Amino acid sequence: MALLENKSSEAADNNKITSCEEEQEVELKDEVSAARVLSQEELQRLGSEKTLVSDFKQMKLEKEAQKNWDLFYKRNTTNFFKDRHWTTREFEELKACREFESQRLVLLEAGCGVGNCIFPLLEDDLNIFAYACDFSPRAVEFVKQNPLYCPERCCAFQCDLTKDDLRDNVPESSVDVIMLIFVLSAIHPDKMKLALQNISRVLKPGGIVLFRDYGLHDHAMLRFKAGSKLGENFYVRQDGTRSYFFSKELLAELFEEAGFQSVTNDYVLRETVNKKEGLCVPRVFLQSKFTKPAPSQSS
Repeated sequence: MALLENKSSEAADNNKITSCEEEQEVELKDEVSAARVLSQEELQRLGSEKTLVSDFKQMKLEKEAQKNWDLFYKRNTTNFFKDRHWTTREFEELKACREFESQRLVLLEAGCGVGNCIFPLLEDDLNIFAYACDFSPRAVEFVKQNPLYCPERCCAFQCDLTKDDLRDNVPESSVDVIMLIFVLSAIHPDKMKLALQNISRVLKPGGIVLFRDYGLHDHAMLRFKAGSKLGENFYVRQDGTRSYFFSKELLAELFEEAGFQSVTNDYVLRETVNKKEGLCVPRVFLQSKFTKPAPSQSS
């Protein structure tokens, strides 16, 4: 369920699935502590959508969440997202948290999709062992079918982060770094804390969570059509997959309630260019780092 970089341009109709990065993204614009300020037109557009999807349909979407993600990967196979070669650039902890260069680093990517993040990392760094899990069984099978998949260096498994105990596949308190990249936004807000408590159980004390996801007032949020709103900052796409748009305050509260401490938590503003359609649109992401305190720190 992890999303990044659609190889095609973002659909004009935002009822279709949108990726977090489109055809071409310009250089980093800014990291800011406040959400993007909306124009009057954008404020009116957001304020005009007051009707929520019915409770019956919302229950159906929750019940069929796994099926909808599995169908997404059935349609798109491994072709929808580009490999994430930006990860070590954006998150220096992937190298800096080692005491020495040859130290083995144990990662968990929660919501790995088809492996667009873990395989570039495994290629770049021979001293990484990666656990990788996804909600979609089909996505996990694509990971295992990748020529780069090697059980000695990677363990992929299916998991619903909101109810399946990660310790069934990952030893407790054994992971140095957890990557949660465009994953939490796809989980119902009522269950996000459960997912964070789950990942905390396998993270070492002093370990770090690297987070990146949709931020409040991102362009994708403003493009949803009437009939797509599930709740405050929570929307459904045409294919039944869902997306939440985070404020930094809510994100910090979620992690703190799950026992984490905030290291950094900022909005990242970028501009994405769609040359084919002649569009330049503002993107807003949250890029954050949270740590699991050691017992002496949390007491």
